[in-house]
Amino acid sequence: MNKAAQCVEAANKQMNQAQVFQQRRTGVLLHITSLPSANLGEDAYRFVDFLQKSGVSVWQMLPLGPTHSDGSPYQCLSAHAGNATLICMETVQNASWANDETLKGERFLIMLVHAYRQFMSNATSFEKSAFSDFCQKNAYWLEDYVLYSEIRHLQHTTAWFHWPEELRDRHPKAIAKIREEREESLDIRRFSQFLFFQQWHALKDYANERGVLLFGDMPIFVAHDSADVWAAPELFTLDKEGQPEKVAGVPPDYFSETGQRWGNPLYRWDKHESTDFLWWQQRMQTQLDQFDLIRIDHFRGFEACWEIPASCETAIDGEWVAAPGDALFSKLVDTFGELPLVAEDLGIITDEVTALREKYAMPGMKILQFAFGDDATNPYLPHQHTPDSVSYTGTHDNDTTMGWFEALDDATKARVYQYFGDSHEEMPWLLIRASLATASRLAVVPMQDLLGLDSSHRMNVPGTTEGNWSWRFDWDMVSEGVAPRLKNLNTLYGRN
Repeated sequence: MNKAAQCVEAANKQMNQAQVFQQRRTGVLLHITSLPSANLGEDAYRFVDFLQKSGVSVWQMLPLGPTHSDGSPYQCLSAHAGNATLICMETVQNASWANDETLKGERFLIMLVHAYRQFMSNATSFEKSAFSDFCQKNAYWLEDYVLYSEIRHLQHTTAWFHWPEELRDRHPKAIAKIREEREESLDIRRFSQFLFFQQWHALKDYANERGVLLFGDMPIFVAHDSADVWAAPELFTLDKEGQPEKVAGVPPDYFSETGQRWGNPLYRWDKHESTDFLWWQQRMQTQLDQFDLIRIDHFRGFEACWEIPASCETAIDGEWVAAPGDALFSKLVDTFGELPLVAEDLGIITDEVTALREKYAMPGMKILQFAFGDDATNPYLPHQHTPDSVSYTGTHDNDTTMGWFEALDDATKARVYQYFGDSHEEMPWLLIRASLATASRLAVVPMQDLLGLDSSHRMNVPGTTEGNWSWRFDWDMVSEGVAPRLKNLNTLYGRN
């Protein structure tokens, strides 16, 4: 089956956007790494049960890819691969082909090696055939990823653009030598992806059977040091040595006076258009295979993106450069049909960006923490929310609602309570109720807000590189009253 046919086959399996948004829903935002065990094991299933008991039908999370050392899921080593550290080894130990004694008490990577060897020795022909089928179906990204990962390991995690030239530029003889000398290691890396997606789809099936949809997140850009850029450098704004000429970011805004210089290489859109956006079709195929609903991070970059000269240390000296978002989404709709996408349309949004979002019927985002700094025309105020939007108390980039409210000055606190009729309901439940009461077809609440946690529990502080992405909750934090209280609100506002 060719790559285009694989995309169409995947599209036929998807729940389209109209089905997802045909009723009012509530979601909870919690990344897999924020579960107590930080993996796809028992806690993930217990969390689905908690959502079901709460009348919640959407579980939103962050990108699932393998991360760099900073742990950011928005700068992954691959746009397709799963983060193997999310594999639950207890689940692996329970497989019929596994040897419990061999797997216990070892480091994670050593356990994967043992698991692979046990699988190859003890698995049934049906199980081995499933592994082979997985490798064949996903070869369009898997082969580049395992090669990249293995070479990166051999190069002591040095970024690909600093590798020896023959590896950096993928000289055929050098790549063939790696394939020959590292055959088992490459296969172990394929096997780790097989295990990840086995566990992922088992969790997705469990959630869907209980009426819970999985809501993913797709960054618009990919990391410079990634398998995607190494495998196809011609699709990005790089020089002959793999160094970026222009990089991505955003101009000065709410989060930063100097803007944000993300550093991702930008797309050579002419090259993507010349291939009928095949790279994007493949990327969307992978996302649709994993999720029922997908948020596109930094959607405005598909209409125009902020191009920063690579030599600039901040984002101040960038400029807006048009992008072919209309042509791209037209092709994706032709391939997959109606897409279950949500547009992250925060920041500097022009009429052109809104028109692009509305043309492809993508709900935008409304953040209640942004609502109370202006007058009654503020688009984030609850009375401004429309059905074609997703209402949030806050996101992974915001403070917790408790932290946000505690940092407000007294006048703004008073304005918040005045807006809600001088309600005596405590924070953060006042804002949770407000989000669920809006006209937005989907309302999403971060887990930190359900638990009433302060700023020390926030997930990320934009513009910083340390201390992020590591937050976890503990089941002891979840009082018995949380699920029934949330379920009552979902019933009250028609979101069950």
